[in-house]
Amino acid sequence: MDISEETFIINLGTHIRKLREKRGLSQQDLADDCGIPRNQIGRIERAKINTGIKTLIRIANALDIELADLLSFQVK
Repeated sequence: MDISEETFIINLGTHIRKLREKRGLSQQDLADDCGIPRNQIGRIERAKINTGIKTLIRIANALDIELADLLSFQVK
């Protein structure tokens, strides 16, 4: 199955937002746990930026999940 980069980034951002909300975290909480600015979390969730693997690792760690689980989502 071919997936565009844009579609992947949109779905990733949605997945991160759902995981964050499921844990009852605000964007600020997650940003603080990751050591990155809150507006960066917002831009990732809204698919405004293509974030790097280092940031994804920080997000996975802050959400207490494996990186593979962060990247495992249904593409729509």
